[in-house]
Amino acid sequence: MTTSFGSAASHQVVQQLQSAGYEAVFVGGAVRDFALGKAPVDIDIATSATPEQVKSVFHHTVDIGIAHGTVLVLMQNEPIEVTTYRTESTYSDHRRPDQVYYVTSLKEDLQRRDFTINALAMTSEGEMIDLFGGLQDLENQLIRCVGCPAERFGEDALRIFRALRFSAVLNFRIEQETLQAMKGLSHELQHIAIERIKVEMDKLLQGKYPAVAFQYGREIGLPTLFPDLFSSFERLDVYAPFLHARHGWAALLLTSDATPAEIANNYKLSNEEKRFLKQCHEAACRRSHRKFNDLDLYHFSVDVLDIVERIHQVQHSNKEIVTREDLWERKNNLPIQHRSELSFTGNDLLKWSGRRGGKWTSEWISKIEEAVICRQVENDAKAIKEWFLYEISSEK
Repeated sequence: MTTSFGSAASHQVVQQLQSAGYEAVFVGGAVRDFALGKAPVDIDIATSATPEQVKSVFHHTVDIGIAHGTVLVLMQNEPIEVTTYRTESTYSDHRRPDQVYYVTSLKEDLQRRDFTINALAMTSEGEMIDLFGGLQDLENQLIRCVGCPAERFGEDALRIFRALRFSAVLNFRIEQETLQAMKGLSHELQHIAIERIKVEMDKLLQGKYPAVAFQYGREIGLPTLFPDLFSSFERLDVYAPFLHARHGWAALLLTSDATPAEIANNYKLSNEEKRFLKQCHEAACRRSHRKFNDLDLYHFSVDVLDIVERIHQVQHSNKEIVTREDLWERKNNLPIQHRSELSFTGNDLLKWSGRRGGKWTSEWISKIEEAVICRQVENDAKAIKEWFLYEISSEK
């Protein structure tokens, strides 16, 4: 282990709970990441104290999830989640447990968790508590359910997507019995709110190895349930470099028959993500007929042009490689980067032409903007005036 764990405030929370006579340990993903030598984030604490007992120990608390045993403790101006040891009943709505039962045993709390690598705990002194072989699975780079896989996925089918996500983030194999249970229960994902699936897909696409997750997704039959997510790529190894963050959603779009609106609506994408996909689609339509020109460089971000260009190169086996750096250089060398940089205004057009304002004004601003970008006229007021008067007179 190469990094220190937690903040002074989080350790103080653990120590105060212990001083009050309760058990308290660090749990969850932060402990897993620490065991992997990564900097832990989102520190969570589990305790034998009930929510009311936790609130009695600390002066400043917030009831953020008290129905499920979680209290937010404000310590040294730092918010720290403290959750009571618990077990859970069935998940009738496929999202939340019907009932939560508080327990005093750490083992009972850990055995309800999804995977062994997430069922680790650690004391404030740094002693690892590993009751289900999580450390060995970390060493073996293995994703394995705690206890019976069918029970874990039966409790919450979203855990199937979580397994895929961890395979993408960690580049871990999924243990065979766990994988078979995922395949057998994948149909249960149809009951999961699409917003929850979107969150897991975002995290999956942020991993360094998304192609691993997509391959597992195919193995367990997800192309049938989510054809626009898992049926797109002919060769995962070729498309793997493009499957990161919002580029991943663009790659899913550009390698499928789906429209931007279908992807956006099916997976509840944000307005910003919708705009990005729409721009990628528009740029891809242009790229299918010709290379990107100066107007494309002006109207689209390098992010959009880069992902469209790289996927086009793969799909058409282009020998000529256009890099992101090439696109940046060409974009930076454009005469202007924004309309506000033009050396004239709409009022200048009225003055030069002697006309009244109207729709023609905005149309000519756009024409001059394009002429400047395409280097048909210099971005200089005098040069623009001459060009404009000549062009407008030739329309008569």
